[in-house]
Amino acid sequence: MSKVFSEDLKNLFGGQRYHSISTMLKREFGCKTIKLAIDGGFTCPNRDGTKGVGGCIFCSDSGSGEFASDIDDQIQLLSDKWPDAEYLAYFQNHTNTYAPVSELRAKYYAVLENPKIKGLVIGTRPDCLSDDVLDLLSEINKTHFMWVELGLQTIHDETARLINRCYDLTVFDDAMKRLGARGIKTVVHLILGLPGESREMMLDSVRYVASIDGLFGMKLHLLNVVKGSQMEHLYADYQPFGSIEEYVSLVVECLELIPPHVTIHRLTGDAPRPILISPPWSFNKRTILNGINDRLNLLDTWQGKKA
Repeated sequence: MSKVFSEDLKNLFGGQRYHSISTMLKREFGCKTIKLAIDGGFTCPNRDGTKGVGGCIFCSDSGSGEFASDIDDQIQLLSDKWPDAEYLAYFQNHTNTYAPVSELRAKYYAVLENPKIKGLVIGTRPDCLSDDVLDLLSEINKTHFMWVELGLQTIHDETARLINRCYDLTVFDDAMKRLGARGIKTVVHLILGLPGESREMMLDSVRYVASIDGLFGMKLHLLNVVKGSQMEHLYADYQPFGSIEEYVSLVVECLELIPPHVTIHRLTGDAPRPILISPPWSFNKRTILNGINDRLNLLDTWQGKKA
């Protein structure tokens, strides 16, 4: 990658130093485009006993979907600020391909009937993508804007066992190949700060995911210990990072490793304050994002500089 922050990159990034999904969506739709988190009423094979019980140890009672609510209510709240916005429906809570295909079809297409919804975002696990599910996703992908999000969290199987993820890396690799073969855009979630992981282990996860051919996007989550999760009891005093500055430094290093074409969907975590246990500063989302931007500018670096 060029050592110079070129005009082409500045244009791709929309004036930022990384390729945010908001910038990409504005190019795609020509206006502000907002994801609306909704609860499809699904569960998870890691909760109902099929693969495990209790879910991943960081997951809250809601399946990490604290901000999900009714679509029309969300649009009403947002319309004053963004009267001309477009919307994507984000099936967020739990595992949103974990149901019979007939049920998935009914729920996905019911949402797409709303004229204000221009596409779907579907959060799931790589072990919940059977061929008939992929057939349905491929069908929707041919007529609607869509991407699928996979919760990988880490490439390290020892950490995966510790967090009770209940699948290994080969399952993820296979899912990415099968999604890619069908031309389905895929976003991969990683969590920074999982127990037992060094800085280099986290960077290894970023390098691995960033090297996947055809990768559409990445989410970098700051680990939050929240009420209602197993971590509340197993790691109640755990602090994933000592300070905002330590976290910001790591995120900037991660961004340098991610190729410029990959869209960035998240750079921190923002659990609601009433359920947040640690780190106590993680609710300061704007402060963290400003810190990342400031450090990128200070170091004169950008997404992909070291990719």
